[in-house]
Amino acid sequence: MATTIMNANEHKARTARSYKLLLWFAMASMTMMFAGITSAFVVSKAREDWVKDFQFPTAFYYSTLAIILCSVTFHLAKKAIQKDNRSLTTNLLLLTLVLGATFVFLQFKGFEQLMQQGYYFTGPKSNIATTFLYVIAVLHLAHLAGGIISLLIIIYNHFKQKYNSSQLLGIELGAMYWHFLDFLWICLFFFLYFFK
Repeated sequence: MATTIMNANEHKARTARSYKLLLWFAMASMTMMFAGITSAFVVSKAREDWVKDFQFPTAFYYSTLAIILCSVTFHLAKKAIQKDNRSLTTNLLLLTLVLGATFVFLQFKGFEQLMQQGYYFTGPKSNIATTFLYVIAVLHLAHLAGGIISLLIIIYNHFKQKYNSSQLLGIELGAMYWHFLDFLWICLFFFLYFFK
């Protein structure tokens, strides 16, 4: 009996390590992709048609705050489930979802603000600077869509009572990914703000 429990725990630990390693590889590949795009952005700044004087959308400031808060609420949700506080975990996961949706809404609001300034992403009125901004933001939104889908699965599993203080791998992986998205957006935000 003790051997069976030990084998089950060992299997669970190995599975957790494997999933975390896969997530680390995925995050590393995403980082390399964004590094390539930002490198191309820096090289393209030498072009004569590069726009340097556009106003950075205020919605991007608020979206940055929203994604930071997402990371905080997800971390607190993980802490709450570690204490088997299911109701607090539920509230924090749902709040994370609302903040994630707010981030997406504010990103699109930022695009709208850029277009109101006369900067378009495609077509005859577009320029390379705003097209780069669009590509970077949309790629981040695509990765965030993966984060929202995983969060919805985590919330579903939480309602099915699959998580507790001894079984929280899904929440751990979700929190890792959201912290990565948060860190990535902050880096992209400062990069775009200072190198526009």
